[in-house]
Amino acid sequence: MGTAFELQGGRTAAPMTSLVATAPQVVDHPAVQDRLARLRDATTATPVFRRLVEELGQLLAYEATRSLPLTDIELQTPVALAKVQRIATRPVVAPILRAGLGLLPGFLAVVDDAVVAHLGFYRDPKTLAAIPYYANLPDDLATREVFVLDPMLATGHSGSAALSMLAKRGARAPVFVCIIAAPEGIATLAREHPGVRIVTAAVDERLNDHGYIVPGLGDAGDRMFGSTSSVPVSTGAP
Repeated sequence: MGTAFELQGGRTAAPMTSLVATAPQVVDHPAVQDRLARLRDATTATPVFRRLVEELGQLLAYEATRSLPLTDIELQTPVALAKVQRIATRPVVAPILRAGLGLLPGFLAVVDDAVVAHLGFYRDPKTLAAIPYYANLPDDLATREVFVLDPMLATGHSGSAALSMLAKRGARAPVFVCIIAAPEGIATLAREHPGVRIVTAAVDERLNDHGYIVPGLGDAGDRMFGSTSSVPVSTGAP
């Protein structure tokens, strides 16, 4: 049996597996929780769902980027010289295709000059394994702050594969940003990428037999884009 752990704000999550080394950072701001409630509602229409995901991307980004390093500069205001601070190095934000794209506009509203990378994985419907199909990343991430975006941390297979791919490019301490996390997914990341920081709006109960988070909100990508499957289909290149 798992043990309960304390979340940000003093709340306690449901019991989790002992494989989880550290608790995720749960953003329990009322504006976040209100939007999450509307996302969970099965009657929420696709355009509204998509807008809420974007707004949550912005709200979660505030917390995820709180520790970005700053640099001191001096500039001229209309009145006088001023000593100010700017973000020291452009961070890299890597949405996991498809659903991670929904969080991207909100994230860029917070850090508008971030470098955008793309990581494509789909979940094999039978094995639930993460199957890579696309990657576009900067060559060297050793000096960058890196943020991975995916609305749902379910099995953790796609998230772990993304973190491994980023590590090969030199990423040292990526931050995983999601809307809902399952205990199983948190445990996977903690086991395969010890010390990874997870920022989320909620930790739910468990996964069902199909790998969906319970109670969750369904398939985020399908609900966001109005589709019925996240498995890519070959177009048969000429």
